[in-house]
Formats: sequence, structure tokens, C-alpha cells
Amino acid sequence: MKTNMIAKALIAVALAASFSASAQDRGYDRAQERREDRRDDRRDYRDDQRDARRDYREDRREDRREVRREMRDDRRDYRQARGAGPRHDLYRGHRLPPTYHNRHYVVDNWRSHRPSAPPRGHHWVQVGNDYVLATIATGIIASVLLGN
Repeated sequence: MKTNMIAKALIAVALAASFSASAQDRGYDRAQERREDRRDDRRDYRDDQRDARRDYREDRREDRREVRREMRDDRRDYRQARGAGPRHDLYRGHRLPPTYHNRHYVVDNWRSHRPSAPPRGHHWVQVGNDYVLATIATGIIASVLLGN
């Protein structure tokens, strides 16, 4: 009888332990699922943020590409005509290089050369076979007369 009682007590303890372990496992599983759901939500949020940033960057890249295309097109339109100077790189509206600010290149006897009288604040500068009308103060090119 004593052994029967001990066996029943052992069975009761084993059953109680298994119920508590299964209850803990279920609670652990639920908590684990909640954590995973939260992680998924955060991951989705981060992915959405990354996509938004990526879209913004792509839009900015496209804007820069468009500006570059426009600049390239403007340059092509502008450079269809030959520029003045040995390298043909001096155009109206550009600044005269500092090397040509020297009095050595300024044309004082414009009557004997092809150019007309320069307006006030301008002077003619000979650059290779070409003549450039530039402002005295800033060196901005106002006009270009091409030679041969």
C-alpha cells in the first residue's frame, strides 16, 4: 500500500510538472510570436523608409541628369560657332583669360585693324588672328571678330 501511494504521488508530481512545463512553453511561444511580429513590423517600417529614401535619391539623380543634359545641350548650341583664340575657346559672355589682360595684347590702333571704335569701358584685344571686345574692368567678352 505504501508503494501504491508513492507511485500515485510520483505520477501526480510528474503530471503537474508536465502541465506547468506545457503552460510555460505555450506562454513562451506566444511571447516569441509577439516579438517576431514586432520585429516584422519594424522590418517592414525600415524597408518602407529605405524605399522612400531610395526613391528620393533616384528622383534627385534624375534631376541632376536632366540638368546635365540641358547644360550639355546648351553647350552644343553655343559651341556650334567657332570661338576666338588659338584654342577657339573664347566666346561672348565668357571672361577673358588673365594672360590677355596685359597691355601687350590690347589693340590701341584699332583704325589700322579691322575692328570699329570700342565703346566706353571696353577695349579690343588681339588673340591670335582674332579680335575680342572685352570690358576693361572685368574682362567679360562683349564681342568676337574672327580672323581667317
